[in-house]
Amino acid sequence: MNCCESMNKKILLLALLTYCLIFKSYAQIDAPTVQEYLGGSIPTSVPFLTIAPDARAGALGDIGVASSPDANSQHWNAAKYAFIEDQSGVSLTYSPWLRGLVSDMNLLYLSGYYRLNERSTFAGSLRFFTLGEIIFRQDPSEPGYIIRPNEYAVDLSYSNKLTDNFSVAVAGRFIRSDLTKGYSYGTGSSSKAAQSVAADVAMFYQKDIELDALQSSSLALGLNISNIGAKLSYSESARKDFLPTTLRFGGAFTAELDKFNKLTAYLEISKLLVPTPPYMSGDTIIAGYDPDVGTITGMVQSFYDAPDGFKEELTEYIWSLGAEYLYSNVLAFRGGYLHDAKGSKQYATVGLGLKFNVVTLDLSYLMPTGKVTTHPLKNTLRISVKFSFSEYRAQHPVTPNPIN
Repeated sequence: MNCCESMNKKILLLALLTYCLIFKSYAQIDAPTVQEYLGGSIPTSVPFLTIAPDARAGALGDIGVASSPDANSQHWNAAKYAFIEDQSGVSLTYSPWLRGLVSDMNLLYLSGYYRLNERSTFAGSLRFFTLGEIIFRQDPSEPGYIIRPNEYAVDLSYSNKLTDNFSVAVAGRFIRSDLTKGYSYGTGSSSKAAQSVAADVAMFYQKDIELDALQSSSLALGLNISNIGAKLSYSESARKDFLPTTLRFGGAFTAELDKFNKLTAYLEISKLLVPTPPYMSGDTIIAGYDPDVGTITGMVQSFYDAPDGFKEELTEYIWSLGAEYLYSNVLAFRGGYLHDAKGSKQYATVGLGLKFNVVTLDLSYLMPTGKVTTHPLKNTLRISVKFSFSEYRAQHPVTPNPIN
């Protein structure tokens, strides 16, 4: 094995283990936990893009494609912005990540929007993922080389309401991932920060419906294909890996029980549109398909390329259920459940929301329910703070200076 091949494999391993962050140094790795957590999941580059970035969606079992629009719609379905009521607003989320394993990994998410008119809205977001302090060493006896890697993505989107009930949106994204800070592993070949660009295509539909037993009700449907973009690598000679292109679709039914009480039920299904690794014997594929294809071909191939056939293909669909109770548009209680058979992730989520005048505070908490008792996501907490500029201006109108 030449130096470049060795380095490329180490960088791929780093990319996988970083997100499970199963290491601060190799001596700290719990091998069974790593293997159980990785399971049969489909590897991609920059998986930080798949983390639910806000507390409201996090409390609903990572659901957001058809939920009511808010400042954090950029990640889930930018088309929802066309239906947002406020003219402008921002949200900031802080997520301590994988606290069951490490103490210094965090996700920060800043998002905001500005409604141009009754039909069109611009929005943007910044996602920053810091991996804390990581020790590189080639031998357990070495003191190691300390780095502090990070990744970020910057988004811009435009949404437009085509009819009174239907909207579409497109989003563009710049992604930068610096996992190694140029560390060479002693091979003589240095790694580099990986960069790529991607796009989202989204649709959203909502309509009021009449049911005799309820004061009012509504149905919402959403679809989003995110992270459609060029593959990336961490070395000039390394194999390029797919972005986590994701298909997400779902629905929401809202029942307004009376003027104070509202209940919403959610169902969402998602799937990575990335080729499944085949079974190999040496350099020969014995089951499955060659994953070394282009982005669009890979998206299509992902629907039929599981090595074990249709039964395995079904395990690649992730489904979530959620419910949200809202009292007087001030207090919200939320709960959800996510099931990802192939990724070995099953967890329940709970959370609440509380509105203080023009500020809304959302909290969520994650509880693993699968077979892995020491799951890295155990006790995950998210905190979001949303601010409405429109409501602030309505409550603090500008008084013009009198003319002398």
